[in-house]
Amino acid sequence: MSPTPPARRLRLGLPRRVFSQVLLMQVVIAAGVAVLATGLFLAPLSNQLDDQAMRRALAIAQTTAQLPDLAEDVRDTPPTPNGPVQREAEQIRKATKAEYIVVMDWRGVRWSHTDPKQIGGIVSTDPGQALAGKEVMEIDSGTLGRSARGKVPLRDNDGHVVGAVSVGIAYDSVRARLIHAIPGLLAYAGGALAVGALAAWVISRRVQRQTRDLAFSDIAALLAEREAMLHGIREGVVALDRTGRIRLVNDEAQRLLGIGETVVGRSPDAALGAGRTADVLAGRVTGTDLLTVRGQRVLVANRMPTDDGGAVATLRDRTELEQLGRELDSTRGLIDALRAQDHEHANRMHTLLGLLELEMYDDAVEFVGEVVGDHRATAEQVTERIEDPLLAALLVGKATVAAERGVALGMSDRTRLPDRLVDPQGLVTVVGNLVDNALDAVAGKPHARVEVELRAEGRTAILRVRDTGPGVPPEHRELIFTSGWSTKKPPAHRERGIGLSLVRRLAERQGGSATVGEAHGGGAEFTVVLPEALAEPGSEPAVPTVPSAPHTAEKES
Repeated sequence: MSPTPPARRLRLGLPRRVFSQVLLMQVVIAAGVAVLATGLFLAPLSNQLDDQAMRRALAIAQTTAQLPDLAEDVRDTPPTPNGPVQREAEQIRKATKAEYIVVMDWRGVRWSHTDPKQIGGIVSTDPGQALAGKEVMEIDSGTLGRSARGKVPLRDNDGHVVGAVSVGIAYDSVRARLIHAIPGLLAYAGGALAVGALAAWVISRRVQRQTRDLAFSDIAALLAEREAMLHGIREGVVALDRTGRIRLVNDEAQRLLGIGETVVGRSPDAALGAGRTADVLAGRVTGTDLLTVRGQRVLVANRMPTDDGGAVATLRDRTELEQLGRELDSTRGLIDALRAQDHEHANRMHTLLGLLELEMYDDAVEFVGEVVGDHRATAEQVTERIEDPLLAALLVGKATVAAERGVALGMSDRTRLPDRLVDPQGLVTVVGNLVDNALDAVAGKPHARVEVELRAEGRTAILRVRDTGPGVPPEHRELIFTSGWSTKKPPAHRERGIGLSLVRRLAERQGGSATVGEAHGGGAEFTVVLPEALAEPGSEPAVPTVPSAPHTAEKES
């Protein structure tokens, strides 16, 4: 006898196939939308019925207040159940089917009421606004329960307020109208739900054919593998559709570009702002291994078109490589300066030794004084005009390097900068790059000179660096601030065209600007404006620290 097969257990939960799940979810959504739409329709309908009831009560109150002699009757007759005011109010109440019409004097004493026993008493709700000459619409509770009310002032022939008229519409009648409208509304909602269910079935059948009747678990596994591969690589990937809008950006690209997933569906210009990076991603700049700057990062980008008309751009971070290159350049410059100083120092020592051997002691003392005095004068000139120690030290060092290269580095007479810098390191980066560019531009030329002007206007720092070099042609004055643009031959270890781009980005990040023009007498004049670069007078100045990377970046061209 064959063993009895085990009984299959009933599985509860969502169906596995995409077709069944989509159909179920769409039916649930259609039902939810129908219920939500019904609720959203009932809410304003209730408010609309309330508003209609209040306006009807206000209209009845306005009509009653316009009755001839009503104001005189309130003023001249006592409040009695058989008085003329009560008779006129009851006639209007019965004709309009209002719940009550209350006429009161300026003290709030009733002259009419549905319940004659209430005549002569004070009204239960505050009539202050109506007695002040204002018309009021509200829903409130009183001696006869909750009602929609309208209150208007009662004026005599001279226009003086002698009382008020309050009319109430029973709130139960408003609620009854609302309940009466619900069955018809539910019928429309049911019809809409049936149409939605039919449309859901048609759409689900189409989804079934397109997904080849796969289960959600199979699709999820494929997507998980794709996401793991895409977000696990250490290169930034940005995918664009045929219209040029971003459709995918992986984790590394978000980190390198400083953006989030919210940029999906936007163009590169809208997501990143105008600039070289957006131009590279949009395909307006073509080529391989394109150099661009994003924030503080130096990126290498490549863009490849796809079969569907879109494109995929890859981004590699070479900030550390650029930093190492700048450090190598700085080290080489320092070695050259030290070599020149060593040569000059040897010459001076030989001169001093000769003077001593010739027993020309006075001349030796004078020679030493002149050598020491030149360095001291330069340092004193800088520190008197620039109070920030980090920036002053930079310019003193640059003056020494300039002297070794045969360039006169001077300070403008207008230079005055207090020790209140918010970001000394940022200004050191800007000044160092511009001075290095100027020294390169004038090196080897007769009467070479570089002039630095640093001054403060309120909290704004203004920097100008002038040189006597060949200058910058007008057609290149914007290009030199573009990432990767340079007319100089790059060194073997890195690219050029980064420094001035970083200078402008640093200025713009602080709300300022960086421009270049023609200096007086020829040469180039770079101007950098940094708003709010200085702290308020009396506040603590920024504490200068040693920068983590050398200030020199790339030369201008």
